[in-house]
Amino acid sequence: MNRAARRTRRIPHLAAPAVLVFALTGCGGGSPSGPDGSGSQAAVNLSRSAVALITGDTVRLTASVRAGDGSVVSNPSVQWSSSAPSIASVSDGLVTALAAGSADISASSNGAAAKSTITSHVGSGVRVPSMESYDRIIPALMSKWGIPGGAVAVMKDGVVIFSRGYGYADVDAHVPVAPDALFRIASVSKPITSATILKLVDDGEISLDDHPFDIISDLTAPDGSTEDPRLANITIRHLLEHAGGWDRDASGDPMFMSSSIASALGTDAPASVEDVIRYMRGQPLDFDPGSRYVYSNFGYAVLGRVIEKITGQSYEEYVKANVLEPMGITRMTIGATRPSGRLDGEVKYYETAGNATSVFPGEGMVPWPYGGFYLEAMDSHGAWVASTLDLLNFVKHIDPRTAPTPFLSTASTTAMLAHPPAPLWQGSAYWYGLGWLVRPSGGDANWWHDGSLPGTTTLVVRAYNGLTWAAFFNARASSSSSSFAAELDPALWDAATGSGF
Repeated sequence: MNRAARRTRRIPHLAAPAVLVFALTGCGGGSPSGPDGSGSQAAVNLSRSAVALITGDTVRLTASVRAGDGSVVSNPSVQWSSSAPSIASVSDGLVTALAAGSADISASSNGAAAKSTITSHVGSGVRVPSMESYDRIIPALMSKWGIPGGAVAVMKDGVVIFSRGYGYADVDAHVPVAPDALFRIASVSKPITSATILKLVDDGEISLDDHPFDIISDLTAPDGSTEDPRLANITIRHLLEHAGGWDRDASGDPMFMSSSIASALGTDAPASVEDVIRYMRGQPLDFDPGSRYVYSNFGYAVLGRVIEKITGQSYEEYVKANVLEPMGITRMTIGATRPSGRLDGEVKYYETAGNATSVFPGEGMVPWPYGGFYLEAMDSHGAWVASTLDLLNFVKHIDPRTAPTPFLSTASTTAMLAHPPAPLWQGSAYWYGLGWLVRPSGGDANWWHDGSLPGTTTLVVRAYNGLTWAAFFNARASSSSSSFAAELDPALWDAATGSGF
């Protein structure tokens, strides 16, 4: 089952987060003399049997003591201790997580004792006791797959209710991920481009039925090549729906062919996005436009150039000024390939696949995230750098149920989420609309988009029940049977369910 099909779970809708209740566990031991002096065994119970924290968090544990006859002892004398004071300190039941690891917090009284296991992870952000399931589930998944760092934020009815950083933004420097850390968001960039196109439609600057290669006619096919006549049939809608006619499994993804395309054109490497489009204009399509859905980074690269031609501005400048800044989003920007272009507050990226030959001639072997591909040419399909909070804000403004002032018209929002025309997605319970995957649910719908690049795993979900979440990580990992990305989506649903939603 692919990742989209996994979004079949429906979570119960509550008006507000519920308080988590943990089982009480007592562990008797020590002297046979209870605190009431009766000679029967006393018992100590703790308010929490297990707690997941991140470094800097505190939690208050309380202990109750009962005499051998079951009566509650008033004002008992309780001694507190930690099995690993370097991991978690405790004073009168107040526990502070100091470092990553696990510690047993013990409470003893008159020879009887009980313990609570504290699991601490590196991270930062404000602890939300009712949403502790995220602190338990997400770090464990990261540990399983060897993911150094990530951030998760959750919004309910347009209000952010949870924002945490997990693990390291920079492993060598031991810098924890901040809740507002910046990440390359990979293909989560596509909803940004879609919203920009739909805004231009609302403004009467473009139509979904316009032909993109007519608009960017100055980007001509290389001399001596033959242009596929079907290019003239491609529409803006086809590109948004990933139905333009390119199949990367059949002919490769040109956005990751910078060096070979530059060589074919006789231009400097790495190939610019304009060079990639010129090259592709001389290549045959893999299928008739509109006849199939096949995910295409290249199609969204073309949309970026359409935006530039229509507006007379660079893609990045136009989107920042006319989409992001009106929403109050000021930190998002197009990322840079080389480490020297790392932004203030941006994480470092890690990749288990090792090194790659740099797309920049003469640089030799480099870490995959820092030269194995040319990020700047991926602007409109995969190069935005943002925080999880930025993406929640973006979704808030395009979601009719939360937008303070609707960014898109009702017609454009409807088109964005509508089932594509036949033969696309026939018989499927979900589909790719205009920049979002969509699944009807609970009288509403879930929308989502994920992203993946060497060094990057991202996911944003707008759920039917009023929740929206974003989760970004600075690595990706997979095995022969699964991947971190495949397990992330159900884990986030589990975390929401565990928090009472």
